[in-house]
Amino acid sequence: GKRTGGGRLVPPRSRRMTSRPSPSILHVDMDAFYASIEIRDDPSLAGLPVAVGGRADRRGVVSAASYEARKYGVRSAMPTAQALALCPDLVLVPPDFDRYIAASRRIMEIFLRYTPLCEPLSLDEAFLDVAGCERLHGDAVAIGRAIKSDVLRETRLVASVGVAPSKFLAKLASDLDKPDRFRVIRPEEVRDGL
Repeated sequence: GKRTGGGRLVPPRSRRMTSRPSPSILHVDMDAFYASIEIRDDPSLAGLPVAVGGRADRRGVVSAASYEARKYGVRSAMPTAQALALCPDLVLVPPDFDRYIAASRRIMEIFLRYTPLCEPLSLDEAFLDVAGCERLHGDAVAIGRAIKSDVLRETRLVASVGVAPSKFLAKLASDLDKPDRFRVIRPEEVRDGL
């Protein structure tokens, strides 16, 4: 290279970095986690609008709602009485946090098979940095697909996965078109993705 007036070495034009960083951040978000565990463990609930939460007569609140319940407008943090008004056929299940914690631990163990850089955000979601894991497990897209597959096979629960160059974009990607989605935002797609 040549020196500039200030003494800095500037690489020749042909050797300058022109590529953008490849996506290496995953955001894995379990779909309707508490409700999905209840449906998995009681198959008679499949296809029904299910909410996990406290009783309406005790000023209960919805902790999670299945996608069938969400079609009626039922959402997390909604008073149970309001949820029942929106969906009179709602199946309300009391929470069982011991089961949710056990399922979360199992899912986190799967993540740690692929990278030690796992940042849980809650029981049902985490960021994973898979940069440097390519030789062992493939690129971020391959790792994301493997994790999604392992979680389904080993826990019978569905995850949505976003892969991107940053946490913000990975979270955005995992939220697009839920449930059961896998979305990659590549560096050249960032401007369009926003």
